[in-house]
Amino acid sequence: MGKLNINLIPTIKNLEIISHGLVSTKIIGNYKSTFKGKGLEFSNYRKYTDKDDANLIDWKATLRSNEILVKEFVEERNVEVLFLLDASSSMLFGSEHLLKAEYAAELMAALYYIVLKSGDSAGFVLFTDEIVKKMKPAQGREKFYVLQKTLTDFNLYGGDYDLAYALKFVRHFVKPHTLIIIISDFIGLTNDWEHALKIASKEFDIIGIMVRDKHDRTLPDDTGQVVIENPYSDQQLIIDPRLIKDRYEKDVRADEAKIQNTFARFKADFISLQTDESFIKPIMNFFNKRRLKMR
Repeated sequence: MGKLNINLIPTIKNLEIISHGLVSTKIIGNYKSTFKGKGLEFSNYRKYTDKDDANLIDWKATLRSNEILVKEFVEERNVEVLFLLDASSSMLFGSEHLLKAEYAAELMAALYYIVLKSGDSAGFVLFTDEIVKKMKPAQGREKFYVLQKTLTDFNLYGGDYDLAYALKFVRHFVKPHTLIIIISDFIGLTNDWEHALKIASKEFDIIGIMVRDKHDRTLPDDTGQVVIENPYSDQQLIIDPRLIKDRYEKDVRADEAKIQNTFARFKADFISLQTDESFIKPIMNFFNKRRLKMR
């Protein structure tokens, strides 16, 4: 049984050091659903309106401020997070020290660990053009070891890619309002993926995380002819990168912009990462911005 080169411990420790407040403030986007009403924890005061329950008026605060004030409460509910991980053949490419699959697995494991440490539920689906491995969201530190064993099993990787199929599966696998985090290079998308994302975004809170190698985006210009291979069909082609470099990079930029715009159109968040750069700071910045946006 093959194993991917995934070292989870330092990744998790580094992420925890930099994101000390992540667990305590639970800032993974709209991570903790809050709603106003007669909750258990006082949140703030605000001005009374004719739509408010008069029982919520705080008369002492009202006298101090000369304005009729009501108490607001928030109630925190445990959140279910499902990681949807691309395990297709294109993820087994890497020009750096990590394959895209290894980089994605370390990222997913770090976030998974934090979700569980927060006392919330995490689950996963590994997919290609079919569902390779799955576990429903659940609580408990022992679930992390199930994930670790799954992520490092090389035999689970490889095959075609069908994000639309995976999104359709998720709709019957987890509850509505689950936070779905898609980790993929988004290479090889089928024509129906946008419709599948549109439908799923109506039921779930969705974050897309694109993981790409630098040579997914640019071709080397210091070499002669090279052989490239389609990761899904094994078809090979001899090219001279110098002749097509500009056109290739232009097409890639357009493709990535289209993917990002599609997520935005369906009010789903999106972040792009590259395997030769640490994901820690970009991920922290992303979730901090998302937390501010959700206020």
